[in-house]
Amino acid sequence: MAQDQAEVVGPAVGAFDGNEPLLVAALRRRDEAAFAALVKRYHSLMLRVARAQLNDVAACEEVVQETWLAVIKGIDSFAGRSSLRTWMFRILTNQASARLERDGRQIPFSALASADAVASEPSIEPSRFLSRDDGPRPYFWMADPREWPEDALLAAEVRSVIAEAVQLLPDSQRVVITLRDLEGWAPDEVCEALEISDGNQRVLLHRARARVRAVLDDYLGSGGR
Repeated sequence: MAQDQAEVVGPAVGAFDGNEPLLVAALRRRDEAAFAALVKRYHSLMLRVARAQLNDVAACEEVVQETWLAVIKGIDSFAGRSSLRTWMFRILTNQASARLERDGRQIPFSALASADAVASEPSIEPSRFLSRDDGPRPYFWMADPREWPEDALLAAEVRSVIAEAVQLLPDSQRVVITLRDLEGWAPDEVCEALEISDGNQRVLLHRARARVRAVLDDYLGSGGR
C-alpha cells in the first residue's frame, strides 16, 4: 500500500536536487511535487529580480505568477539549450517587459542595466581587485572574505551587514550580485537570463562587489558596531 501511495504522489521534493533532467521530466508529467520544489527554490528570487525592473510590489507578484503559469504551459517545449533556471528567468524578464509595455513604461531591465553600467561612479582602487587574467576568478577581490576573521564572518551581525549592503545597491547591481555571488550563477547564465551584455554584467558585478566590500571593510575594520 505504501509503495502504491509513493507512486501516486511521485518522488520527494528533495529528489530533484541537482537532477535537472528528472525535474524537467516530472514537470512535464505535471507532478505537483516537482512544481512545489521549483517554486520553493526560485519564487523569492523571482520577486527580487522582478522588483528591480518594476519597482512595484503588486505588479511583481502578478508578473511572477504569470511567469509560473508560462513555465507550466511551456515546459513541454523546453529544449534544454540553456539551464532550466535560465529559461525561466528569461520568461520572467519578458513578462516584466510586457507588463511595462501594458503600463506605458518602456524601461526593460536591460536598459536599466546599461544606464547603470555607463553611469559615472566614484573610482575604486584597481589594485584591490584581481585582473582579467588572474585565474578562475577575474575581477574578484584581491583579498576576499576568506582572509577576514572567521569568527567575524560567522557572526549574525556581519551577515546582516552584508544583507543590508546588498539591499542598498542600485537595482541592477543588486540583481547581478545576487545571482552571481549569492546564487552562484555563471556569467553567461546571468547575461542570458537578464538579456544584458557580458560587459555590462562585469561592470555591474564589479561595482556591487566594491560597494559591499567597502561596507564590510568599514565594519570589520572598526571591530563591528
